[in-house]
Formats: sequence, structure tokens, C-alpha cells
Amino acid sequence: MATLVLDVLQLLTLAGPKGPRAGKRRAELGLVSDGAVLIEGGTVVAAGARKDVSASPAAKGAETLGAEGGVVLPGFVDAHTHPVFAGPRLDDFEARVAGAGYAEIAAAGGGILSTVKGVRAAGEESLAAGLERRARDFLAAGTTTIEAKSGYGLDLDNELKSLRVLKAVGERSRLEIVPTLLGAHALAPEYQNDKNGYVKYVCDEMIPAAAAQSLARFVDLFCEGGYFDVADLEKIAAAAVKAGLGLKVHAEQLSRLGSVAPALKRGAVTVDHLDHVNDGDIAALSASGAVACLVPGSNYFLSKSYPPARRLLDAGCAAALATDYNPGTCPCWDMRFILSIACTQMRLSPAEAVVAATINGAHAVGLGSTHGSLESGKTADLVCYDAKDWRELPYWIGGSKVRWTMKRGEVVSRA
Repeated sequence: MATLVLDVLQLLTLAGPKGPRAGKRRAELGLVSDGAVLIEGGTVVAAGARKDVSASPAAKGAETLGAEGGVVLPGFVDAHTHPVFAGPRLDDFEARVAGAGYAEIAAAGGGILSTVKGVRAAGEESLAAGLERRARDFLAAGTTTIEAKSGYGLDLDNELKSLRVLKAVGERSRLEIVPTLLGAHALAPEYQNDKNGYVKYVCDEMIPAAAAQSLARFVDLFCEGGYFDVADLEKIAAAAVKAGLGLKVHAEQLSRLGSVAPALKRGAVTVDHLDHVNDGDIAALSASGAVACLVPGSNYFLSKSYPPARRLLDAGCAAALATDYNPGTCPCWDMRFILSIACTQMRLSPAEAVVAATINGAHAVGLGSTHGSLESGKTADLVCYDAKDWRELPYWIGGSKVRWTMKRGEVVSRA
């Protein structure tokens, strides 16, 4: 049966051209007052003015769903998360607020490798149960799709275990999960003095196995001083291409290594973080068609300066916003808080932030043709907010304000 969403004070369709929104299109919301959405078979039949949508033949006899005079928009697409882990890094948190730095925490046994210990010790079902709880949190906050990385196993068995968890939870929960292999997140304990050997292991064993078992759509790496450099990027990118997987890169987060241009040359779909990019990086990114995936929640949590979002957007780059949800540097799953940070700290307009968190997020995970906007034929992922004006989304801080979240035409979370 068809579903007709009515009583929508403001509808943000995000309708527009194909491709990520950039330049003059970077703030186009497709805003409709007194809107409606008609859904059938998990897809959008029509979205727009109530009088037009209600007149559709398919609307006759449709079941109605009320928005109660609220704001409706596409479900958020969170294009950068690390959600498979065994527990939070509370010791790291306490050390950081006492003044310890990233490298100091890692040297003391914290950081990524502390989470690796937990993941390696945990069973698959235990990890899946944790991820299922997090999936409910994402949905309750209005996020309907996430890109999710492995990266806390750092050996073949545990990286594949993490990817299997992502696949299993994606199949049995209502949150859509786009899986990414992040084997090159840090050097595995067994390879602390053999980086080249570990990169070869990632390229020769992890990437082919993840591709052969259809467990990943993308390959990512942490291109950073003390972790993996541009030469490693070239090798891992080549292995990803050979395996038929897309490429994402953690780029220029803690320092500048010059990774943006090589990543783009290798066809990266996104380059993420970008705290230390220069003008040349920005020009290359603007000309590439790739998406700059900005994750300011981690900057907030680490008390670091923010990426130059205003320069990126003004130069014509397409930007996505994501949480970077992880147990060490950004324990935040609520995209509305990320919108607030983007507006108050990086000076994005509210409209630019919403575009970056919906349609551009969809393009950042390879789903731009089916997700991220409410247009005929697209996936019916909607969120209804208790708000009278869409600008309230980044304005109010604390509490989700979500009335209901819909995934593929079915309400999967209610306040």
C-alpha cells in the first residue's frame, strides 16, 4: 500500500541536478511549504506541494502519515564512521582533558591500538550486538545510512570479522551500512618495525579477501605522519583499483603530507578531514569532482582547529559532513550536532550544512543516484523533526527533536 506523508509545514526535497552540489548549487534545499511525500514500494513516487502530490492517482486510498506540522527532509547520510568496537576509550578521554596529546596517548598504550585489543578479544556476536545498539541510536537521531569502516582489527581475520559484523547488522537492522576496509588504520602490533611488510599484507591479503567475499565497497587508509605516507597511499590505492573497490583517504588531518593530489589522481571518491590543506590542494579538489568529507566533531572533541570549510566551499569544492563516530576521538552519532558545529565554528550557512549532510553525503558513499534527496524513484528515507522552521536543526543543541524516522518507506524509529 502507498503511504502519503501530510501536514508537512516545511519539506526539504533537496531536488536538483545529478552529481554532488557545489558552487552556486551548494545551498539549494528544494524547500516547499505545505508539502507532502507519496511513497510506494519503498521509493518516492512524488514529493512537493501537498495539492500536487495529493492529486496523484497513486495517492487515492494511500495510508496517511502525519508530520504534525513539522519539518521533513531526507534521512541524513553519515559518510564517515568507525562503529565496530568493543567499548569506549575512557582512559584516553581522561588523559586528553588532563593535557595529553594524540602521540602521547598512543605511546602510553592508548589510541587506536587499545581499541584493537578489544576488537581482537571480542566475539563476532558481541561486536554485532554493540553495533545493533548503535544502529538504533543513528536511526533515532535521523540518520538512515552510514559509511562504516573496519580498522580496529589490523590483521586479516579480525578485519574480515569486523566487515562481517557490518554486513550482518546491515542486513538485520534498518540502518543501511556501506562498508569500508580500513586495514591501514595503524600499524598492527606484529608489524611495528616493518611498515612496508604491513602495507604489503594489506595489499596482498586484506584487500583481495574483502573484495572476494563482497564485504567492502571501499578501501581507506590513514595517511598521516607516523602512520602511512604517500608512497603507501599509492600502493594501497593500486590494490583497491585492482580489486574493484573504491578509494577513500584520511588526508591532512594532523599535519600536511601532500596526500590530496595523489588521492585524487588515483580516483578517490572522498578525501576526509582536510584540516591542513593548502590552496593547491583546494584547487585540485575543486577541479576533481571528488567530495571533501569534513568531520568537525573530531576537531571539537580533540580541541583542534577546524578544516577550512569556507575556503573549500567558496573555491567550488563539493563538501559532505559526517560524524567520524568512533570510540576515541568522536563519540557522537547525531548529525544535527555536526550541523551546529559546521555553522557556528566553520561558518557554513544552515542550508550548506544540510546539503552537505544529505545529498552530498550520499554522493560521498556512492549512493547519490538513489539516496540523499526526495525525488521520484529515489529511496524513501525520511526524517520528521519537531520544528516549525528547518533552520532549527542546527540551532537547538541537545535532544534529537526527531518525531519519526523512515527507512525505505517504513517508520523505523519514533520519539
